[in-house]
Amino acid sequence: MSTHDSPTLADRLFVATQHAIPQHFLSRLVYRLTRSRLPGVKNALIKSFMRGFSPDMSDAMQRDPLAYASFNEFFTRALRPGARPIDPNDSVLVSPVDGALSQMGRLDGSQIVQAKGHSYSLEALLDYGSSQANWASRFADGCFATLYLAPFNYHRIHMPLSGTLRAAWYVPGQLFSVNAVTAAAVPGLFARNERVVCIFDDGPRLFAMVLVGALFVGSMETVWHGEITPRNPRRPLELPLDTTRAPLHLEKGEEMGRFNMGSTVILITAPDMIDWQPNIKAGDSVSVGQPLGRLRGRMMAAYG
Repeated sequence: MSTHDSPTLADRLFVATQHAIPQHFLSRLVYRLTRSRLPGVKNALIKSFMRGFSPDMSDAMQRDPLAYASFNEFFTRALRPGARPIDPNDSVLVSPVDGALSQMGRLDGSQIVQAKGHSYSLEALLDYGSSQANWASRFADGCFATLYLAPFNYHRIHMPLSGTLRAAWYVPGQLFSVNAVTAAAVPGLFARNERVVCIFDDGPRLFAMVLVGALFVGSMETVWHGEITPRNPRRPLELPLDTTRAPLHLEKGEEMGRFNMGSTVILITAPDMIDWQPNIKAGDSVSVGQPLGRLRGRMMAAYG
């Protein structure tokens, strides 16, 4: 990721272009293209991606990129068993994705750091209605981690702790890129983009994962709801707590969703719940199952 202290001309042009283009229309085109099963189309897309991003296929269930039926199946490929060991300690919170920690820390009341000089509120991020405002108050002064998935990363999302889905909803929005350049230039970026909010608890442990859409992210999905985006019309939607597709309770490390193209997950925990690992910091690369934090003693005692 780029970490410019001041934006270059190219950065400013990149951000200005995003304001001008039809973000949702272009993302729908990408959605259709990446699901083409025509061998010539999908193979050309996969070969171009392999040249441009050189993803590591050694941990994939199917290592041959061209064996996938579509570009999207290649992009959301499963990993071979054991490729991402999950820390088994129940007191440890693990990374839900492969990616980079673009920001992490504690909330200042309801304020979340986006980038140098930019922050946004929990209320804006979770925005849907009065009931969501109540959820925001329960996370005030908690901890957060913003995890950016680059195109070459593994794009399935896993549980950072065991938990039961208690609420889920879709928030319509724009589709700006979520890379470092855009995060530094667009105020309230993650609260402006389209997103899916999932709230979990397990005993006294309360946490949320916010899946943030981005430019060319043709679809976000969860194991409970299937594909949630793209939507037409784009309006706020409460997502059902339905066990038809998957149980509401998932164990730590189980898959809970995926990005069809890359984006960002914002992980939020209740106050006084965890301490971040002292050996990790913003900018570090992380992998699914890697320890990020540890439950505080009082929380662990309450859970036990």
